[in-house]
Amino acid sequence: MRDLKQTGAAGRAAGSLGAIRRVTYGLYAWSVFIALGVVSLPVLLLTPSLRHRRAIVSALARLVLRLIGMPVMTRGLERIRPPCVVVANHASYLDGVVMVAVLPPNFSFVIKREMSAVPLAGTLLRRIGSEFIERRDRLGGARDTRRVLRLAASGQALVFFPEGTFVAEIGLLRFHIGAFVAAARANLPVIPVALRGTRACLPADRLLPRPGPIEVEVLTPLPALMLAPEQRDRPRRLRDGARAALLAALGEPDLATPGEDA
Repeated sequence: MRDLKQTGAAGRAAGSLGAIRRVTYGLYAWSVFIALGVVSLPVLLLTPSLRHRRAIVSALARLVLRLIGMPVMTRGLERIRPPCVVVANHASYLDGVVMVAVLPPNFSFVIKREMSAVPLAGTLLRRIGSEFIERRDRLGGARDTRRVLRLAASGQALVFFPEGTFVAEIGLLRFHIGAFVAAARANLPVIPVALRGTRACLPADRLLPRPGPIEVEVLTPLPALMLAPEQRDRPRRLRDGARAALLAALGEPDLATPGEDA
């Protein structure tokens, strides 16, 4: 009986120690994010060149991930040749940080407009030329979409998270069509990028991150013209092709409702 009690006490002590370590690490990780964001803000406000600002933020993103114990491994980066439209699965708030860290400094991120109101993050996103899309107001959303289409037509390299949001459940949500309309109209290739590990480090239902490895795999580009010669067919085929490629690469469940479209 005494042995059982001692074993139970030891287990509880180990559990408490583990919880303390997780909380300590999580607070440390957020402190690093906030501290480097605050320090970098004056530099970004005073740097006139957009390309230089993006290079600074990319270096900071790599530094942050290294400092908080999230090593990033990449495969297939040589496949990314701007101008193009990059689409990635969305599993965590870390996804944007990871993509900024690994992509060259000539990409504009297309992000939901709610992020523009987040203190510090909104300012940083604006300073690196992010494009914000209104999702709740149809008129505003149409105006934002036209602006993004003009950017794609001018040859701007764009990054989308076509799911538009993320959830704690493992799997791939439905894809919104906007990224693929932009690629089709500008005749730009769509490049799917599979992100692994970000959900484990910071899922939607947890406030504090945990350390762990992150993988970024660039999949085979989908040329708009070759995939569908007819203009009207290109967005749907690009979307379906990119989504099928990501589902296969990730090996995750398909969370889209059958027949669901957007």
